[in-house]
Amino acid sequence: MTILYIKALHIIFVVTWFAGLFYIVRLFIYHVEAQSGPEDARKILQTQYKLMEKRLWYGITWPSMIGTLILGFWLAYDTGQFSSPWLHIKLALIGGLILYHLQCGRIFNQLAKDQIKHSSNFLRIWNEVATLFLVSIVFLAVLKNTFSWIGGVVGFLVLGLLLMIAIRIYQRIRAKQSD
Repeated sequence: MTILYIKALHIIFVVTWFAGLFYIVRLFIYHVEAQSGPEDARKILQTQYKLMEKRLWYGITWPSMIGTLILGFWLAYDTGQFSSPWLHIKLALIGGLILYHLQCGRIFNQLAKDQIKHSSNFLRIWNEVATLFLVSIVFLAVLKNTFSWIGGVVGFLVLGLLLMIAIRIYQRIRAKQSD
């Protein structure tokens, strides 16, 4: 019975970690876009975004990542899954997600110091990287050993392509609206 509570908490932490990652990058986009506004509005907006980013980053995103990792390793240990090939792939994806998280931290720190090094278009694409991790990890965790690796790779590539197409369409719509 304890394992079900651990699993439930693990899922909750996964959801809040991804929510934090998705939202923090949206805040980065708005933060960067505020740079091109009038000076008074820019100061107000960027001050507010910095506060929101800080609260989200330290209050939700970091604790959720830590909770996810602790409970995930606990689950893997308790269920004896460490020797499962699917879990090795999942751990590699989680390693990539941790690198994504750390890169978001670098962007967070840059924006906190008023250093804007990425465009809002770059950040929109960057935001979709988390989607690719989410889809890959969930499918892998649910389908485990029944997962068709060829189908998974093809599905991952198709999803990535569709996301890129959607971003391009969105950029064109925004460009037309600003004309």
